Order: sequence, then C-alpha cells, then structure tokens
Amino acid sequence: MNPICDRLARIVKPVIGMVHLLPLPLSPRYGGNLDDIRNAMLDDARALADGGVHALMIENFGDVPFHGGQVPPAVVAHMAALATDLRRAVDLPLGINVLRNDGLAAMSVAHAAGADFVRVNVLAGARLADQGILQSIAADLLRLRAQLGAQHIRILADVQVKHSAALAERPLADEIDDTLTRGLADGIIISGSGTGRPADLRLLLQARRAVAGRAAVLVGRGVTPRTMARYARHADGFIVGTALKRDGDARQRVDARRVRSMMQAWRACCAESAGT
Repeated sequence: MNPICDRLARIVKPVIGMVHLLPLPLSPRYGGNLDDIRNAMLDDARALADGGVHALMIENFGDVPFHGGQVPPAVVAHMAALATDLRRAVDLPLGINVLRNDGLAAMSVAHAAGADFVRVNVLAGARLADQGILQSIAADLLRLRAQLGAQHIRILADVQVKHSAALAERPLADEIDDTLTRGLADGIIISGSGTGRPADLRLLLQARRAVAGRAAVLVGRGVTPRTMARYARHADGFIVGTALKRDGDARQRVDARRVRSMMQAWRACCAESAGT
C-alpha cells in the first residue's frame, strides 16, 4: 500500500487538518487584503499543528462559486505563494486541493511550494455537480506529474465525491478499480454527501474490500471525536476540516480545543488497535 506521502509513512492512520483559505483575488467575496488571507491561513495552520495533527491541506474554500475546470492563473499564483509561506512557517507534510477539480493547478502549486500530495475530486469518470459535469483529468494530470519529475507528490482521489451525483450508477468497486488502475491514484478518499456530513460506513467497508491493500483509504468527511473510532477500524487516515472549526462551522476559524479533542480521540483509537 502506498503511504499518503513519504513523510507520513510511519504514522498510523494520520490526521490531515484542513486549512480553508479566505476568498482569493478574483473571487466575488475577496476582501481586498492579501495579508488578511495569509494571516488567517497561518493562524489556522499553527493551531492545527500545535494541536497535534500530522499533516495540513490547503484549499481555496472561500472561492465560491467554484470553477468547474481550470481556475484563473491568478488563483494558481496566489495559492503557490501562500503554500510556500505555509511550508516555511509550519514543518508538516502539506497537501493542495484546488476547487472544484483543477488537479493540474494543484500539482503545479504542490511542485512550486514543495508540498507532498494533492487531492482531486474527480480523477476518473464523471460526476454531476453544481458546476456542471466534472470529468476525468487523469490523463493530463499524470503526464504533468511525470514531466515535472514529481512522482513523490501523491495523488489522493475522491470516489463518489461530496456535492455531486452519478451520471449513471456504477458499483463502487468498479469506480475504485478504474480510479486505481486506469487513473493511477495513490490513495482513495471516501466522503459524505456534503461538507461536514458523515461518510457512509457501508461505503467505507466496500471501499476497503475493493482497494484490497493496493492504496490508502481515507475518510474525507464527517470525522469527529465520537465517530473516529467507528471509522478507524477500516480507514488508513482522516481528512478533517469542519469538526475542527469553532461551533463545528466550516466557515469559522480553527478551534484549538477541538483540535486537541480530536487528537485525543485519535490516540485512544491507536491505543485500542495496539492492544487488540
């Protein structure tokens, strides 16, 4: 099984904390001050790191409505600059997600900033979302990674990604097999139907069987201190955002107390696994 990234290879079921960027330039809600974006990012990143998460991932969460395909060059430039600042400030593995599905931009930002992995919402196949039809980017993304000589940057791919619907129903196992063998993903992410909503445990179990040890399986939504033990039995890692925010609201800032509570739950899960 490929680890999420080389720097996390020795961590059992690592927790990746989300750093949601404020609206960037060109976004309808951009506030006009780049320092505000940078300072909020660094504050959240440090709160996550101090609380004990194992890795960080930044995404342009504030840029609603999202582009369905390629984002403007200014977004790529600003995310690269911000990711570089974050890498200098916090020594944790870093991932990049460029919403809604610009994996090529994410890979470019990751390469420029020295990040470790990217998240792609639709790597293989197609999904219907509020941006329209999101289509496979695997052919272009894998070629870009090869041309950059960036095989060390791992590709984590959602299957049946949140805020989307199938164009035609297919068995989850078939989608996962295509994502791994034809899309060449390094890891699979199972998420809920929307931000903060719980992932379906039934789908996680199906995913674990379908992956069959070929890649990491991560839970991408709905992880809380109460649900972590349930997911931990079947997942190789967690991507956590909403549960670490004030009042459990994805639009708020990171709450250090919530981070500590989550990592206490993680340590309890690890201790239970070690004792069984």
